[in-house]
Amino acid sequence: MRILKKIDKESIAGLGFLTPAIILISLFVIGPMLIAFSYGFTDYHLLRPHAKQFIGLDNFKYMLEDPIMFKSFINTTLFVVLVVPLQLSMALGFALIINKKFKGSIISKLAFFSPAVLSLVVISILWSILLNPNSGLLNQFLELLGFEKQPFLHSVTQAMPTIAFISAWSGCGYQMLIFLSGLKNIPNELYEAAKIDGANRFQSFIYVTLPCLKPITVFLVVTTIIGAFKLIVQPMVMTGGGPDNATMTILQYIYEYGFRHRNTGYSSAVTIVFVVMLVILSLIFKKFIHEED
Repeated sequence: MRILKKIDKESIAGLGFLTPAIILISLFVIGPMLIAFSYGFTDYHLLRPHAKQFIGLDNFKYMLEDPIMFKSFINTTLFVVLVVPLQLSMALGFALIINKKFKGSIISKLAFFSPAVLSLVVISILWSILLNPNSGLLNQFLELLGFEKQPFLHSVTQAMPTIAFISAWSGCGYQMLIFLSGLKNIPNELYEAAKIDGANRFQSFIYVTLPCLKPITVFLVVTTIIGAFKLIVQPMVMTGGGPDNATMTILQYIYEYGFRHRNTGYSSAVTIVFVVMLVILSLIFKKFIHEED
């Protein structure tokens, strides 16, 4: 009986600690998700909240007929394809550099990580000024070297790769620290054994470093892909989704219809599809990770 009473007291105490978190999650996560799901099947408009009517799958039908919706999906996918390998490669490269002991390694670590703590809005504004096609510092530098000025953010073909590079540069600091912790945990004996077997630095990197970093790499790939699909700040600030919707992403598409056009019902329907897509993607990655293990 004493054991049961002790277990009951521990359960009550644990439930007491969890209650605030459960309440907050219910109010700010589960509740809004259920409301958005219900709005997705209506013609809800922000300026006519009491006039909403159930319209079934009409929002989803319109979604399939809207070319901008497909373009925003393609743009988001293109961004993910570009930014994930670039960002992880930069993070691993920086981690390999600062993992070596040399003068100024602490300053290098701060320099590589500092963009990650800056606001994305601030970074986007600064890069917009630097990449100005007429008076931008980067174009002035290119002109001094004898190259033509580039449109960068004002070009349909260059805008998304430019945003991908800026996003990779600004976000690789966190992945760099995780890679660095993985490098610190690799036993030095493995490198000594590889050196005895005649392996050079590149071979040691391929056959020792990369296999030891595999669990960390898989984790970072999954989290970076999911985070990349949520791109909205950089294109919204730097290009507004242009030129010619070349940088319009899914989240910005949802924002445009939900807040600018005030078509909350349709934006909720797009949100439902987007969430389902991320859940399916997460399940695929989870299965892939278990198969790798």
